[in-house]
Amino acid sequence: MLRTIDAARRPVEGDEDEGTPVSMKIRERLLAARRRFNANDNIAEFIEPGELEHLLDEVEHKMKDVLRSLVIDIENDHNTDNTARRVAKMYLQEVFKGRYVNQPSLTEFPNAEHLNELMIVGPITVRSACSHHFCPIIGKLWIGVMPNEQTNVIGLSKYARLAEWVMGRPQIQEEAVVQLADLIQEKTQPDGLALVVEAEHFCMQWRGVKEMDSKMINSVMRGVFLKDPNLRREFLSLLPRQR
Repeated sequence: MLRTIDAARRPVEGDEDEGTPVSMKIRERLLAARRRFNANDNIAEFIEPGELEHLLDEVEHKMKDVLRSLVIDIENDHNTDNTARRVAKMYLQEVFKGRYVNQPSLTEFPNAEHLNELMIVGPITVRSACSHHFCPIIGKLWIGVMPNEQTNVIGLSKYARLAEWVMGRPQIQEEAVVQLADLIQEKTQPDGLALVVEAEHFCMQWRGVKEMDSKMINSVMRGVFLKDPNLRREFLSLLPRQR
């Protein structure tokens, strides 16, 4: 449930309110628009020009407090004296970049040759971080498309760019695959769409049970892939054998 913004804390129109953290300003815009801002949501449209740099400074400052709470002497330890800044840049500009930047532009082409045969793209390397522990998720993605005469054709590299944009947020693998499928479905409007992701989760390998050999595989099937078992079987049979 969305909380109510305290009127006393809401920025006054025309007032720069320089003392308000930029994260609070962005949050209040989201709340005013009644928009969700979960870990795997994109919030780029609510970030104004120049604010990402200020957000970087804010995250760096708070990351220093985290390191101090871990009893790390960041003032005298040469290995960690700039760690807070590096971590802030990593989150905002790299591993969680998909939250803070707009969707990559796509060049779409009409299906001039009326292609209607199965097309498979992959494996595409996907990198994310689980939203439970912020540990890496690294794996492979395969995309199957069954086009029709009205399907928009996009360049092969654009599938990888869309995957990077969606996965570049704290994610749960099952939700990430559905998000990506929804996006590709919206952009291309095929008769059928199939996605399979196989990934390693460092929250299992690095901590917890410390199981090094386990992987998670999940799929999303839409349209004719869901209705036609033979087509689904053909798609899965063309994927590389699991090692």
